[in-house]
Amino acid sequence: MGTGVSLLACENEGCSSRPRLGDLPEDCVALVLSYLDPPEICKLARVNRSFRGASRADLVWEPKLPSNYCLVMEKVCKDFPEIWGKKEIYARLCQPNPFDGGTKKAWLDKRTGGVCLSISSRGLAITGIDDRRYWNYIPTEESRFNTVAYVQQIWWLEVDGEVEFPFPAGTYSLFFRLQLGRASKRLGRRICNHEHVHGWDIKPVRFELRTSDGQHATSQCFLDEPGRWIQYHAGDFVVDNSNVPTKIKFSMTQIDCTHTKGGLCVDSVLIYPREFRERLKHF
Repeated sequence: MGTGVSLLACENEGCSSRPRLGDLPEDCVALVLSYLDPPEICKLARVNRSFRGASRADLVWEPKLPSNYCLVMEKVCKDFPEIWGKKEIYARLCQPNPFDGGTKKAWLDKRTGGVCLSISSRGLAITGIDDRRYWNYIPTEESRFNTVAYVQQIWWLEVDGEVEFPFPAGTYSLFFRLQLGRASKRLGRRICNHEHVHGWDIKPVRFELRTSDGQHATSQCFLDEPGRWIQYHAGDFVVDNSNVPTKIKFSMTQIDCTHTKGGLCVDSVLIYPREFRERLKHF
C-alpha cells in the first residue's frame, strides 16, 4: 500500500528519477533498430534525441547494405566521400544512380535492400533504330528515362543489350518492359493510340539471356495486350560470387519476315531479385 502511494505521489509530482525512453543508451537503441526495416527506423528516429542519434549508427545500416556494397558504390558513384557513414551510403544507393553514360540506372529497394537495374532503350542495340521511317525515340513521362523507342512498322525485330555489374549473391530475373500502342495525354487523361499495332499475334517474340559464367535462358510469347506496359520475363540467372562482376547479354527477336509488325514501344530492360516477379506483374 505504501509503495503504491509513493509511486502515485511520484507520478503526480513529475518525479525525475523515473526512467524514460530518452534515458536509454544509444548503443542499446541502435541494436534494437538494426532489426527493423528502414521505414520503421526512420519513423522511430522522430521519437526523441536518443533515437535520432541511434538511427545514424553504422551498426543500424550496415545489415541493410549489400554484402559487396563497396563494389556497387564504385560502379555507380565513383567519387563518393570516404567520410560517409553507412546511412549516407544506403540513402545514396536507394536513389536511381545512372551509369554508363546515363543509359543505365541502379538502386536498392528501400524495404528489402535488393539491387535493381534498368537499361534504357538508348542503351540497347536496336536494328534499324537510325532509320526514321521505322523507328523513333519519343518523349514520355511513363519511362524512368523519359524516352522510349517506338517502331511504327518493321519486318525484322532485333533488340540486343548487355550489362556488367557487381550483383550481390542471389537469383535475379530479367524483363523487357514493352507496350503495344503509343500513349499520350488528352485533356489530362491518358489515351493510347493503337493505330499501328499489328503482326504481334502471328508469331511469338523470343527473349534470351546469357551470362559470363555460362548460364542460358530463353522464353517466348505473343504480344497481345495493347494499351498498358507489361514486363515480359526473359529468364533468371544466379550469382554465386558477389566479388566478381557478372556480365549479362540479352536479346528480343522476331525475325520472321513473312509479315510486318508495328506499333510497339520499347522502354527498358529490368533486372530485379527473383522474389520481385509477382510484384512486377502489377507494376
